Amino acid sequence: MKRCLFALLAAACLSGAHAEVAVRDDSGRDVRLREPARRIVALAPHIAETLFAAGAGDKLVGTVDYSDYPPAAKQVPRIGGYSRVDLEAVVALKPDLVLAWESGNNMAQADKLRALGLTVFIVQPNRIADVAGQLERFGRLAGTSTVADTAARHFRERLAALQAGNAGKPKVRTFYQIWKAPLMTVGGPQIISDAMRICGGENVFGQLDQMAPRVSLEAVIEADPEAIVATGMGDAKPEWLDDWQQWKQMTAVRRGNLFHINPDIMQRHTPRILDGTEQLCRHLDTARSRRPH
Repeated sequence: MKRCLFALLAAACLSGAHAEVAVRDDSGRDVRLREPARRIVALAPHIAETLFAAGAGDKLVGTVDYSDYPPAAKQVPRIGGYSRVDLEAVVALKPDLVLAWESGNNMAQADKLRALGLTVFIVQPNRIADVAGQLERFGRLAGTSTVADTAARHFRERLAALQAGNAGKPKVRTFYQIWKAPLMTVGGPQIISDAMRICGGENVFGQLDQMAPRVSLEAVIEADPEAIVATGMGDAKPEWLDDWQQWKQMTAVRRGNLFHINPDIMQRHTPRILDGTEQLCRHLDTARSRRPH
């Protein structure tokens, strides 16, 4: 009797260890794995970073250029850039799961990977709160839910504190510049617009539906933002931020509200986006403090 009971328990444990995983991705597709993924390819830097935060970095066997955080991500083999993936390199890694970014990756390539028999999971976090859900889903897919769920809980707690601390503050009309030539900003669906809302900012181009629309210089001048926030290629202030100084009629220029943020903590859909949002909130508080009394 004892031996039968032991056999049943062992079978149950073995079954649990290799239980099927079913998770719905952001394209609405139910993705199924016979067991948690052991070999994962991430097709965007923010996906690789979030995978590490979910406790599954050791399962990452391939990623794209600019995957540089945490430092361990630099050691992962490259399979091209996020906008142009080397499909043969992906297949050669024999992944049991490929994580793709809907608005950043070439979805035609994602379809080709599926046609080649690979399992592809699509992510598209458009709100900061979505990062917590992304952590949880990555944990389920990789079998690291204990770590991932804890990280998600801490993320939500920190986000709630940030929202509470900035609730009710006067609006600051803000222009967020992600590039100079062409002049590019963020539209309403972009996660950075959500960061602005949390900080009490109002995206002057929030009515645009594109993720990263091009805008004209004349449109920015006409919008007359109270604050301009720019990102460049790293932590240093982008050279083009000072180019706005010639337009003295703009409120942001007249009051000295020209700010910059490292794109790694603002433009990647990872837990570090809360660092960027906190910095954005401080910048907008500075803009409020410079209003004439």
